[in-house]
Amino acid sequence: MPFPEEFLYIPYMRSSEKHCEAIVSNRYNDYIMKHFSILIALFFLLNATIGQASSICGELDGNRGRGPFDYRNEQRALLNTVEVHHFSKNVEQLIVPDTGTFGGDLDFVLSTFPNHHRALETLGRLSIRDRTPKPQGARFTTLCYFERAVRFKPDDAMVRLVFSNHLLKINKPDLALEQLLFAIDLEPDNPLTAYNLGLVYLKKRDYEKAVHFAKKAYAQDFPLQGLKQQLRSAGRWQE
Repeated sequence: MPFPEEFLYIPYMRSSEKHCEAIVSNRYNDYIMKHFSILIALFFLLNATIGQASSICGELDGNRGRGPFDYRNEQRALLNTVEVHHFSKNVEQLIVPDTGTFGGDLDFVLSTFPNHHRALETLGRLSIRDRTPKPQGARFTTLCYFERAVRFKPDDAMVRLVFSNHLLKINKPDLALEQLLFAIDLEPDNPLTAYNLGLVYLKKRDYEKAVHFAKKAYAQDFPLQGLKQQLRSAGRWQE
């Protein structure tokens, strides 16, 4: 089956499988230790009431009176304009900002379209690259932008998937698992979510669930073979 183009923005699928499927990289350890208090606060954000979350991560009041709009299906002409001026390929690839800073450009995009999947993924990479929970020019922390996206459209499974990917990269597999379970409930037949769940359960040594989700992904012709190979190496895979 064909896979939506947006799946390709999940970093697992952008380079070699060996690199892509490494859930946690040692180069993020310093980042985690330095900003551990921010991650503890995430437990509160994920369980806060709407009013509490708003006071921490800001109201969802759009951008200069416009929005917020659903990235998936609203205001396509406006989306194109916003992306032309604030989310060019240079921004998405973190080469050169379109305006003053990457954080400022991404804030503009995410203020107008809070659940913009690719902008959220880019912001996550920026935060990790620059080893900061709040990139220069951004109004909120990276975790806040994810919270805002979830609060805005809790039924958007791709937001949950991108969020989980970021949490995996900063070595928070339990929190990532929570988001993946939300995602699989929203879209039970999404092979990428099933694959990532398999990877998380494999990391947790829950082989029964890892095999279950691996088979679910491969039954839909998911292309990456790393999960299967790891399960086979662990003596847990049977064709």
